[in-house]
Amino acid sequence: MKLPYAQVDAFADRPFAGNPAAVMPLDTWLADDVLQQIAAEHNLSETAFLIPDESGEADYELRWFTPMTEVVLCGHATLASGHHILSRDASRERVTFRTRRSGLLEVARTGDGYRMALPVWTPTPKPMDAIVTALGLDHAVETLWNDNDYGLVIVESEDIVRDLRPDFRALADMGDVLTIVAARGSETDVVSRAFACGAGIDEDPVTGSAHAVLTPYWTEKLGRDRFTAYQASRRGGYLTCEMAGDRVILGGRCVTVAEGNLLLPD
Repeated sequence: MKLPYAQVDAFADRPFAGNPAAVMPLDTWLADDVLQQIAAEHNLSETAFLIPDESGEADYELRWFTPMTEVVLCGHATLASGHHILSRDASRERVTFRTRRSGLLEVARTGDGYRMALPVWTPTPKPMDAIVTALGLDHAVETLWNDNDYGLVIVESEDIVRDLRPDFRALADMGDVLTIVAARGSETDVVSRAFACGAGIDEDPVTGSAHAVLTPYWTEKLGRDRFTAYQASRRGGYLTCEMAGDRVILGGRCVTVAEGNLLLPD
């Protein structure tokens, strides 16, 4: 059985930047353990699987898997999925996805890139001393938590964000938590990094869902409804972030870097 797939660099304007995702359109769902094995075979931050949505609520159903687990929300693989579909049909301006735990999502064309609508995941203050220590920090300006298991650590400067040397094993021992570290930036309004060690991803290159948490925080701090952001991983990636009611609107570009077939036994 041949299953076509594409590998897309999301939040990237050139190959080998941003965050790579595998996108696999299917006719119907395969067994969950097969989906997980395929994601492990790709060994990327996320593999996105989509099938036509028969409910009439959206164009496609969408699920995301890391090499270790299925996740509640993945922004970069959603953007990559939107790019995969829209780049094959010039007449389409947008595509919608129905997800199991994050509602309806949308990717639409804008200029030479895309706008993606994600849910707002507002963080609230919470002590996170163990996470701060695992990050190698003596202290943080502020620590906040979102109940989807996202921790946000605010530090004094961009240099601190860029120079972090976390204890990945200690972060992994805390379970499937996405830890985000952020500060005001120099070339962009906000600079961040994100670590998903409990999901098998020590450092995620560019994390759309992290900006569903960062956007409500930083729009309030900056006193405006939009800002620019850079995720300072080794690959790196740029985003625009905007609050729009109960939606976070993220902007970015994508590049398809590979296409092929995965061969499965019948």
